[in-house]
Amino acid sequence: MASLRASLLLAAALCVLAASGAAASRDLRPLRSASFVVRGRVWCDTCRAGFETPVSTYIAGAKVRVECRSKTTGLKSCTYEGHTDRTGTYNILVTDEHEDELCESVLISSPDMRCATTVPGRERAPVFLTSNNGVASNVRMANALGFQKDVALPRCAQVLKMYEDEDDHL
Repeated sequence: MASLRASLLLAAALCVLAASGAAASRDLRPLRSASFVVRGRVWCDTCRAGFETPVSTYIAGAKVRVECRSKTTGLKSCTYEGHTDRTGTYNILVTDEHEDELCESVLISSPDMRCATTVPGRERAPVFLTSNNGVASNVRMANALGFQKDVALPRCAQVLKMYEDEDDHL
């Protein structure tokens, strides 16, 4: 009798696991929706280092654009604009598939005139806006985009020294 009960419990547990596994696998399928959210952050290079440091800040109200161009002709096919929130994060809704296009997040402007010059090489970031790439979510992350201060903060010498010390230990 005890072995029958154990067998029934085991069978029930296997059924539950199989059902939950099937439900989980459904969640991993590509979304059918033809819209995406491009998410990224905009930062201020307070040390003029060309990369984010512990004293970098994030810019609220920065204007960002997502642009898509044809891979064959290079002609712009669409643009979508947005602004960063108080944490320097933007979320731009982009409709349709863009499998045959090159899409990028691009810095447009900073509301902080003391940090309004783009960091070379950090003014745009590619994003892939297709559901045929194995990503289950409709959120597409873009690399951080950066503006730089006209004059570095006084404490930046100490911050950058920290990076030199790290290089010496390699």
